[in-house]
Amino acid sequence: QVQLVESGGGLVQPGGSLRLSCGASGFTLDSYAIGWFRQAPGKEREGVSCITNSDGSSYYADSVKGRFTISRDKAKNTVYLQMNRLKPEDTAVYYCAALFFPYSGNCQRAVLDYDYWGQGTQVTVST
Repeated sequence: QVQLVESGGGLVQPGGSLRLSCGASGFTLDSYAIGWFRQAPGKEREGVSCITNSDGSSYYADSVKGRFTISRDKAKNTVYLQMNRLKPEDTAVYYCAALFFPYSGNCQRAVLDYDYWGQGTQVTVST
């Protein structure tokens, strides 16, 4: 059974950090790019970051550039999103998703292009 599972969300104060994990089971991520998306109440799901498997190329939305870092551990079949200097506007449910993408280059794609999704993990940035 193909499955993506996110973990690492929680409540953090502004300026704090969290690391999200996205673990895959039932398939390997070898030919997939992994994207992180987020959805705040009343808003559309938006792309935050993505990373390819072939050459590790990454993409970041302008709103998180310089604060978030995406990485992958191929041996663990896991992708991470390190989130630093968190702001209240980062509050959302964060989802990871897998896109069949055995290529190098820009992995930025629309929500509907992704093949598999996790269930999401809540990130709340508040005092």
